[in-house]
Amino acid sequence: MTVDVDDSQGEGPAGAAGRVPEGNLALPQPPSAVVPDPSSDVIEAGNVSAWSIVLLVAATFGAGMAMIVPMAYSLAVRLDQLAPGRTEALGVVLAVGSAATLVLAPLTGVLSDRLRSRWGRRRPFTVIGLLIGAASVPVMALAPNLSVLAIGWTLSTVGWGTAAASLGNWQADRLPPHQRGRVSGLTGVTMQVAPVVGIILVGFFRDQVLLVFALPAAIGVVLVVAFLAVVRDPDSRGMVFERRLTVGGLLRSYGFDPRTAPDFAWNWLGRFIFFSGLTLTTSFTVFFVAQRLELRVPDVAGVLAIVSASSIVTATLGSLGGGWLSDRVGRRKPFILAGAALFAAGCSVSAFAHDLPTLMVGTLLNSLGIATFSAVAQALLLDVLPDREREAGRYMAIALFAQKIPGVFAPVLGGAVLAIGAGAENFTALYILAAALAFAGGLVITLSVRSVR
Repeated sequence: MTVDVDDSQGEGPAGAAGRVPEGNLALPQPPSAVVPDPSSDVIEAGNVSAWSIVLLVAATFGAGMAMIVPMAYSLAVRLDQLAPGRTEALGVVLAVGSAATLVLAPLTGVLSDRLRSRWGRRRPFTVIGLLIGAASVPVMALAPNLSVLAIGWTLSTVGWGTAAASLGNWQADRLPPHQRGRVSGLTGVTMQVAPVVGIILVGFFRDQVLLVFALPAAIGVVLVVAFLAVVRDPDSRGMVFERRLTVGGLLRSYGFDPRTAPDFAWNWLGRFIFFSGLTLTTSFTVFFVAQRLELRVPDVAGVLAIVSASSIVTATLGSLGGGWLSDRVGRRKPFILAGAALFAAGCSVSAFAHDLPTLMVGTLLNSLGIATFSAVAQALLLDVLPDREREAGRYMAIALFAQKIPGVFAPVLGGAVLAIGAGAENFTALYILAAALAFAGGLVITLSVRSVR
């Protein structure tokens, strides 16, 4: 198993041909070109089999549960044990993990694109992600202080993020255009349902902190391993690269020139703004529900399970309906704008909610909006992805920045917003800001992307 890397400083990506013009902050063209072997993992002309899609969806479900349940519930429970009343500390812990992902995601994407191994390009990185994610469980569950908890969460988000990104890279490699919306819809709804099921399960063990962290991770490992064991990732040892990847070229792979891929750039910006709004709300959900319904933090699991379970229908409708309809009518942008508007409406309702029925209405609108936006925006991303055959992993990692950068600053910003006043009014301001950002993100994509309707 090899990755073609060269530390030399000669001509090539790090030499004159790849030099960034002075005063131009945009990064140059992709650092290398690949001549694929006939067996390499490129987009197939026909459909991906139904069985492969089933296993992909199951693996996405498992990775989503393992990745999101700690963020949505488990970390708050452990934080309440370590530092009761310090709501803002959760934002710091989440931000540390997101910062690590920002650094490592493009690196793993580029190395995955160029990996030559008998097991293919994507599978080894999926396995590495699983191992790191599993190792994070005891670190988080047994953390004696906030610093160790932050280290554990960093391992978790890096590990499961790597595994989930490899599944996304597989989609970019293999899915033909006419399947992208439908499969994105299926994987989108699993990402909505997975944390709901996970929170319901860990709710039965809310006083056993080790199980609260271990159960989602164990399910994730089993389902992702099932995908790896059955779905083929072609042998990539025959790939031939025109140029070796230098250290300088690797660093430049963290960005791209928006002028060469304007629709990808606009889509990135719109997703960034939307997910900034989304992250403001998801980072503090446990504390928000506890405050509005006057509950203890550990007891929130039951309420979250009820509220979230009621949103499964709307999440399914948004993901499957939006993805299928966007394929059917050949349009993406109207569904993206509708999803952003629905999420903004849900945030507006939740901002003024002080009882369970009103919270449920806000949650239903949120889940419908998130599911619709996420499924169709993912399909649009695959539509505008530059250089899919050669560097899909790299550009998928760059696209992931749009979700991970908000994970660094949004929790900290949210903590500052919560400190504006006293009482529930803090959360009112937080949710109104989230609504404005989400709708603005949908508008950017709708008004600026040109190559996709």
